[in-house]
Amino acid sequence: MPVGRYLKEGHTVALSESLDSISLGKIVVIREQLMKAQAAGQTVYRLESGDPSFSVAPHVLAALQAAAVAGKTHYIPNDGIPQLRAALRDKLRHKNKIAAVTENDIFVTNGAMHALFVTFSCLLKTGDEVIVPDPMWTEVVENIKLAGGVPVGVPLKFEKDFEYDPADIRARITPRTKAIFLNTPHNPTGAVLSKETLLEILAIAEAHGLWIISDEAYEDVLYAPNEHHSIAALAPHYLDKIISVYSFSKTYAMSGLRVGCIVTTDSVLQSRIPKLLRCTINGVNSVTQWAAVAALEGPQDQLAEMRDEYALRRTLLLEALQGIEGLRPFAPHGGFCLWAQLDPSLDARLGCSSGDELSEWLARQGIGSAPGDAFGVTCHDAIRFAFSCDTEMVRSGAIALRRALTGQTAASAAPLAESRS
Repeated sequence: MPVGRYLKEGHTVALSESLDSISLGKIVVIREQLMKAQAAGQTVYRLESGDPSFSVAPHVLAALQAAAVAGKTHYIPNDGIPQLRAALRDKLRHKNKIAAVTENDIFVTNGAMHALFVTFSCLLKTGDEVIVPDPMWTEVVENIKLAGGVPVGVPLKFEKDFEYDPADIRARITPRTKAIFLNTPHNPTGAVLSKETLLEILAIAEAHGLWIISDEAYEDVLYAPNEHHSIAALAPHYLDKIISVYSFSKTYAMSGLRVGCIVTTDSVLQSRIPKLLRCTINGVNSVTQWAAVAALEGPQDQLAEMRDEYALRRTLLLEALQGIEGLRPFAPHGGFCLWAQLDPSLDARLGCSSGDELSEWLARQGIGSAPGDAFGVTCHDAIRFAFSCDTEMVRSGAIALRRALTGQTAASAAPLAESRS
């Protein structure tokens, strides 16, 4: 079958047609609404988007400028500049404990989202199933679909700290299952997979000959006593079937600079990935790759400072949401998002019977959020708040959010039940 086409309901479908089933996302809609209100002079609280508020470290900016001044603004190697691949190799060996990795196993991408698009496109055949957590960052599922794959969701449970349950994964394996997708720390819940759970998932994958795709974009955003474990480090004997994805966006607040990478030792994927990199980007922005080298090789002090600030923001938001009838917040173990479950009593108080309705209602008051069903099919009764915006916005936003949810400022926005009538 030609590249860019796959079967849907018995018919061959072009990639352009498949895009019609992909949404721009509810988070984008809410973000645009808030930005429009902000431009009109309304006070808004940007709790909907996961973009680190921190500035890029001075030595990283200096490297970016130096690269531009030195004329390093031309075409570069398709898979990434050798200096960055070598720096990533050292980081993966020493920090992630993936001892066998070499620079030839690393492919630099235009951020982690591009890495996932390339990974699924190079790995999946039409109809291949990929087991994913539900909820899950929306673009993961969409990229599986764009590659012709079928996402199979495993509902995550509050009672189990939203940790991927190996038994639930095992129950969803079929003859068409190709891979198990992991994301730890997890967006949107903030769950962190323990070493024991990762080993159980690894055993399942080995027993069925499945691939493991591990998205570790939030590896450095953790709250004590939680620890991050790279599954590839736990399985040197199974390394050829593990694909790891990393990003500079969260660890180094380089979200706009768009640098990520794919790590794989599989020879077939290593022959396919460069082709798709060439056809999609023909190399990541040259000067940002030099900035990424500086980020890896320079001082790492900023990581601890960012973690401390995130921990403060996490506390501010958690305290604001405690004791509110109809809402049960989950204290994230990692990442910078707070997930909360809703119950029917919220509808009785606010006229919001789902996370979608509550998110819309809050947006009309200038408070950002993301409805649960933006992340999965089992999450209509949940909502996510990001605390990646600056601390003062989180502080004032937490106060405004509590007031709104307890009815103290609800007069500024009519309940949806009334607005729809």
